[in-house]
Amino acid sequence: VLQHVRLPLLSPKFLVGTVGSDLLVRSDDACRDLVDEAKNYLLLPQERPLMQGPRTRPRKPTRRGEVLFAVGGWCSGDAIASVERFDPNTADWKMVAPMSKRRCGVGVAVLNDLLYAVGGHDGQSYLNSIERYDPQTNQWSCDVAPTTSCRTSVGVAVLDGFLYAVGGQDGVQCLNHVERYDPKENKWSKVSPMTTRRLGVAVAVLGGYLYAIGGSDGTSPLNTVERYDPRQNKWSQVSPMSTRRKHLGCAVFNNLIYAVGGRDDCMELSSAERYNPHTNSWSPIVAMTSRRSG
Repeated sequence: VLQHVRLPLLSPKFLVGTVGSDLLVRSDDACRDLVDEAKNYLLLPQERPLMQGPRTRPRKPTRRGEVLFAVGGWCSGDAIASVERFDPNTADWKMVAPMSKRRCGVGVAVLNDLLYAVGGHDGQSYLNSIERYDPQTNQWSCDVAPTTSCRTSVGVAVLDGFLYAVGGQDGVQCLNHVERYDPKENKWSKVSPMTTRRLGVAVAVLGGYLYAIGGSDGTSPLNTVERYDPRQNKWSQVSPMSTRRKHLGCAVFNNLIYAVGGRDDCMELSSAERYNPHTNSWSPIVAMTSRRSG
C-alpha cells in the first residue's frame, strides 16, 4: 500500500517524525526504501527532474484509458520531430509537443508513465541522445543520459523497470550491442550482447524475458529469434520464424508474441505469425490486407 502514497510530497517533519518512525515501516525493507526515496527527493532538489514518477506527480482527475503515440519518422524526404496522439475513445489524432530533434528509426517505449524516444537519425547524423515526454505537462525533456552507442533502427522495450536498447546500426556497422537504462540512476549500462547483429529488429517482453525477433544482420533479413534472461545476463536461441523479416512489427497478446509484416529479400510482407513460449513454436495466422514494413 505504501508504494502508492506520494511520500516525496509530504512535509519533511511528517515524513521523518511520523512515517519514518513507525515501527511497521522501520521493520520492512521495502517500506524503508520508499522513505529513503522520499528523503532523497526532499534533500536533493537539483536532482528532482531525474526522480519523477507516479509518487511525485500530481494526480489529476483525467479520464482513464490508454492512448497511442506516433513519434517522429520520415516524411517528404526528411526526418521529422512531430508527435501525434490517438485517443480511441474519441477516435481522433491530435498533435502534441514535438521532440527537440528530428528522429527517424527512433526506438520508443513507456517507462513509469513517461514516453522515451531513443536514438534514431536526424537526416544527417546517427543519434545517441534520448528525450522523455511527460503527458501530464505535454513537455519533452532532454536530461536523460545518452546511450553509449549511436543507434538507428533500434529495438526498445521495458523489462523489470529498466529500458533496453537492442541492436540497430551506428552508420558504420550493424550492432549486436544491448544496453539498459536505470531511471533512478539516470545511467546506461551494457549487458550481454546478442549472438547475432540485428538492425530493424522487433523486441517484445514476455514471461520475464526480452525477445529479439528477426531484423537484418546488415546483409540479409533474419528469421532467427533469441531471448535475454536478465537473471543470468544471457541470450539464448529459440525457434525461428517461418519467414525472414526486417523492420517488422510485434506485440504481445494473451501470452503470445505476434510478428507482423516487415520485409524479406524481395518485398514488403503481409504475412503474420505468432510464437507460443510454452511449445517454443511459431504458427501462421491470417495475413493482413496490405503489405507493410517500417
